[in-house]
Amino acid sequence: MKSKGVILAVVLVFGIIGTALVLKTVAHPDRKATVGLDAPAFELKDTAGKLWRLSDLRGKVVLLNLWASWCVTCKEELPSIQNLINLEKDNTKLIFISVLYNDSPEKAIEFLKANGFAFPILIDTGNVARIYGITGVPETFVIDKKGTLKQRVVGPLQWDSPDVRATLTRLENE
Repeated sequence: MKSKGVILAVVLVFGIIGTALVLKTVAHPDRKATVGLDAPAFELKDTAGKLWRLSDLRGKVVLLNLWASWCVTCKEELPSIQNLINLEKDNTKLIFISVLYNDSPEKAIEFLKANGFAFPILIDTGNVARIYGITGVPETFVIDKKGTLKQRVVGPLQWDSPDVRATLTRLENE
């Protein structure tokens, strides 16, 4: 009789621990961005005060690019990003999201204007960088139309290259 009580207590303890682990895995708010899983949700305001939500962009391929005006390789990458934006300006299936990382919005706006770049700058308070687990800038996350993180690009990339554009077109048509 006593052993049944011990067994029941052990099963109960393991059941509680197992349930806690499952709940932590399923609904953990600090889950880092992982290729193949849903991209972590976020809400950010841009420098004009407009609120951007990742959830509002479902149905589009999203390029989520974290950068800074002090970053040398970001400056090298930005012309190809602007060219991609220009080439795809009528494409309603693709959107580029620029997230400023650890930088002054005023400096970033000044830098973009001085260099002829024209895209919104979303201001990160550190939350997006944390939940996406960035290691530095530039870092870009390619999110498909269903909200799944398809690729993580660490470092600069030639975004307007034919290969990259073909990959983006394939994602748009999936």
